[in-house]
Order: sequence, then C-alpha cells, then structure tokens
Amino acid sequence: MDATRFRPLWLAERVAWTVGLVGLVWWGTFRAQAVASTPHQVERFTALKNLMRDAGTPDQSLWSPERVAAWRALLLEAGPTPMAVLRIPRIGLEVPVLPGTDDRTLDRAVGHIAGTALPAVDGNMGIAGHRDGFFRGLKDIAAGDQIEVDMLSEKHTYRVERTWVVDPTDVSVLDPTPTRALTLVTCYPFYFIGSAPQRFIVRAVPSVVSHQPSDR
Repeated sequence: MDATRFRPLWLAERVAWTVGLVGLVWWGTFRAQAVASTPHQVERFTALKNLMRDAGTPDQSLWSPERVAAWRALLLEAGPTPMAVLRIPRIGLEVPVLPGTDDRTLDRAVGHIAGTALPAVDGNMGIAGHRDGFFRGLKDIAAGDQIEVDMLSEKHTYRVERTWVVDPTDVSVLDPTPTRALTLVTCYPFYFIGSAPQRFIVRAVPSVVSHQPSDR
C-alpha cells in the first residue's frame, strides 16, 4: 500500500493535536490568571467603594433644596465605582469623582469629563460639578488653595493657579496640557435663577510635592 496516500491524514492529525494542546495551554493560562486576579479586583472594588463611603454626608448648607432632594433620592441606588476622591480643605469639600457628567452622576457626586486626562496621568484632567450642589463652595475658592485627588495607591496635591469665567461654548479650558493640570468646571453665576449663562473655571497645577502614597 502506498504510504503517500496516508500522509495528508497524518499531517491533519498532527495539526489537530497541536491546535488542541495549544488551546488547552491557553485556557489553563487564562483560568490561572483569572483566579489570581479575582481577589485583587474584588479588593480594589471594595477599597474604591470605601472611598465613596468615607466621604460621608456632605455639607449641604449652601445647596439648593432641589439639589439636596436629588442627592437624597439617589442614596438607596447603587452607584458606579468612584475613580478618586476630590478634596479642597479650605472650603470643606470632600466628594467622590465618578466617571461621566450626566445629571444623575452630578447629583450623586462630581464627574470626570470624558476625553480629559485620567487621574494620575499627565495632561489636563477636567472635573465638573453642579453650582448649586457639590461645587457651590467654589465661589469662595482662591489662588493658592490646595486641592487633593486621592486614589487607592497615591494622592496628588494641586495648587489653585487662577479662576476665570467663560462662555459655555469655550471648551478650550479643557484642551490638553503638556504637563499635569486640574480643571474644575461649574455653571456661573452661582446663584443665578434658571439656566446659568456662563461657566466658572478653576485651574490648578501640581504642588511642589504633588505625588505621595495614599494614607488609605
């Protein structure tokens, strides 16, 4: 019998075995990585949730009644995992930073503006908040004030460089910067009745000592 007739079958069998072994190795590696990473992910999720919990009930003495009611309405609903906690000690602000800037997010906390730098990444990080809620206290902020962005493993400290007012169409305040910067955005005037016509901008730059391990 001509052995060359069986060579294609032999090659196909070898290929099938090889593919099968590679698949088993890949699956085993994937499962091992998943098992190893799961405790870390659970721990990280829990720690991030604790950041939001530890912020506690905010000082709402300057908030509008409507904003207080909106915040309370969300208390019993599960929220997204916070990215960080924003603190401005001089005005008594401590608030979680959540991804996104839709109304429900800003009723619950302040929001990271999509397309801007993420925490701990060089560039211009934009954070938005309601002028009659968490960011009402920005009316009293001043150049030189300290701002902290606290994450799981590190805390970055900024110093307010300047504040100014722009039209809503002026999005240049969120343009990328060559070095790390923090831009806070809220509506203006702070006590305007109705839809506020302008935006209040806070620009902060890293302090001399801006990177340190988080104490959490």
